Formats: sequence, C-alpha cells, structure tokens
Amino acid sequence: MRSALDRPILCYVTDGHQFPFALRHQMLVDRVGAAIDAGIDWIQIREKDLGGRALFALAREAVKMATTAAHGTRILVNDRLDIALRSGAAGVHLGADALPVDAAAAWREKGGFPAGFSIGSSCHSAEQAQAAEAAGADYLFFGPVFYTPSKKKFGAPQGLGRLAQISRAANIPVLPVGGIGEKEAPECLRAGGAGFAAIRLFQEPREPEAFKDLVARLHELG
Repeated sequence: MRSALDRPILCYVTDGHQFPFALRHQMLVDRVGAAIDAGIDWIQIREKDLGGRALFALAREAVKMATTAAHGTRILVNDRLDIALRSGAAGVHLGADALPVDAAAAWREKGGFPAGFSIGSSCHSAEQAQAAEAAGADYLFFGPVFYTPSKKKFGAPQGLGRLAQISRAANIPVLPVGGIGEKEAPECLRAGGAGFAAIRLFQEPREPEAFKDLVARLHELG
C-alpha cells in the first residue's frame, strides 16, 4: 500500500461542514481537484450526512478527476460500499456503523470487487488493529493522535506512544489521524505511521504551487 517510491501515504479526508451548504458540492470538488493536482496519494470522501445521490455525484466527480491525473490518486469512500463500487472508487473505509470488514472482505474474495479495491478500517487499540487485519482490512486509521476539535467527542488524544504500539501490532499500513499538521507529521512517521490523514492541512485553500510544495515536503519525510 506504500507508493512505488516507498514514501509516506498522504490522505486528505474531506469535511464539507466547513463550507456553506449551497456551495458545499462545488467547494469540495474544487478542494479535491486541488489535492489531486498537488499529488495527494489518497482522498477519503467522508461526508456522512449527504444523501446517496449527492454522495455518489461527489464521489463520481472525484474519481473522474483522479483518473485523468498523472499522480495516481486513490479515491476512497467512507462507509458506503455501494457508492464506492458504483462510482469506481479505489476503496472503501468502513467505520463502526458500516458493513463489517470481514463481510466486505468475503465479498471481495468471491470476485465481487474490482482488482486492487482496498478495504480500510479505524482502530483505537492494538486488539482492534489486529482484529481488523485478520478480518481482511488493507490499512488502518488510528486516532486521534493529537487534539483536534473534530475528534473531541471521541475522548482525549491517544498520543504518539499509542501510535507506535498500534503500528507494531499491525502488519498493514497504519495512518494516524487527528490534529496532524506539518509540524506533527515527522513525529507520526518516526512513531511508525505509514503516512497520515488530515482534514485541515489539505483542505485549507492554498495557491497551487504552495500546495504542491507542501505535498513534496511531506513526501520527502519518508
């Protein structure tokens, strides 16, 4: 799941709640397009409150942009396996309230998914990480590592020590998430992260060249 250059995996997780509702779709499309142009590795479409039609339209547009880009950005859809498959996404990230990982993996074993389709899961302990891996997950999200308002309801930050523990427990890539900026990124990699996922770092508006420079600096950390 690492890139051909064995560099850190950079994952932009979308959050349309930051935008005015009437402009949400277009602003997300613009941010996703900017991230693809900058060379982001993965983009997780995480818009839990969108209806199926709106989520499909967003995911499909993201897939079209990624397909025509030179960087090979992978589009992942949060929770909705049906929309991930219909839109042509590269994978699905299954949360606690979604289809169980083992059920998705069993379907994949029967040839129900396109080649290379990834299944991701979130974990908060070494036991959960090992269980998700055994069930067939291809990668894991772990967090929140640092404080972030979007993850406040999940409790206190788990810290770098716990990230290191999870990374040692799993034989699949672990991407830390939660409060990670350019300053925190190297610490996450030193603790065993295969890269990291972030909202604010990749969703903040930037000039195209500044965004490309940011992504290049982060990739060089590997």
